[in-house]
Amino acid sequence: MFNKLQQKWKVNGVELILIFCTFALGGSLCGYAGRRLLVLTGLEKGALWIILYMLLITLLWPLCVLLISIPLGQFGFFKKYVSKIGNRMLGNKAATVKPTTSVLNIAIFASGEGSNAKKIIEHFASSHEIKIGLIVCNKPGAGVLQIAALNNISVLLIEKERFFSGDGYLPEFENHQIRLIVLAGFLWKLPEQLIKAYPKKIINIHPALLPKHGGKGMYGHYVHEAVIANKEKESGISIHYVDELYDHGEIIFQARCTVDENEMPDSLANKIHGLEHEHYPKTIEAIIKKQNRS
Repeated sequence: MFNKLQQKWKVNGVELILIFCTFALGGSLCGYAGRRLLVLTGLEKGALWIILYMLLITLLWPLCVLLISIPLGQFGFFKKYVSKIGNRMLGNKAATVKPTTSVLNIAIFASGEGSNAKKIIEHFASSHEIKIGLIVCNKPGAGVLQIAALNNISVLLIEKERFFSGDGYLPEFENHQIRLIVLAGFLWKLPEQLIKAYPKKIINIHPALLPKHGGKGMYGHYVHEAVIANKEKESGISIHYVDELYDHGEIIFQARCTVDENEMPDSLANKIHGLEHEHYPKTIEAIIKKQNRS
């Protein structure tokens, strides 16, 4: 039963437990609030009391579960759930009809805090054609996992042995119907079988102007330090397709910023983050539209 619910709601095991807790606590809060409100009416328990009580808990239940869902990180799930129930009760069939166009599911690979992942999720939040279907992470304590929980996105925690020597988690990506992979601060090199399974369907963002300052070990502050040490006049971001080599695939888009005379790695990092957040989500959308036309 639990596996069926996970598949139906597209959540992982932890999220399913939190959803059950929200149902239980929300129901308890709803019942308590309903009884307290009826005490204020001064009514004795009877037929009228029962009718009013049923009416109150029907009205209070959506508010209570939404309130409880916030600290448990399940607000996104219950917002959709309550809306769906409301549409059914009101007979709003149009709101429950699935769109005629198929949804393209994206998997975001991230290893850190997930600032780029957050911007991508926000960019596609209202889209009916493009969905962030999975967050893939190799670090159990990474900040991106909290972002996934807050947005009710399924998470896949991966380990090296299976990723590099096993099936590369390809069955999981197929189960989630992943059609595009976006690397957003993911520090492992992708296995060859994954790249072959998604030809020109994997994109990455690098915090410098490739082909300069790329390759193994060149990420984060290591890149910015190299740019400054080399006395570059400008830096920027490079969005590119992923192939079997580090930072080597075809470049799709670049944006530039100046490197000041007294630039420090932290200040340059801030400039680069600004470019990443501005351009990465829009470029992903443009890539998808281009591929859909071809």
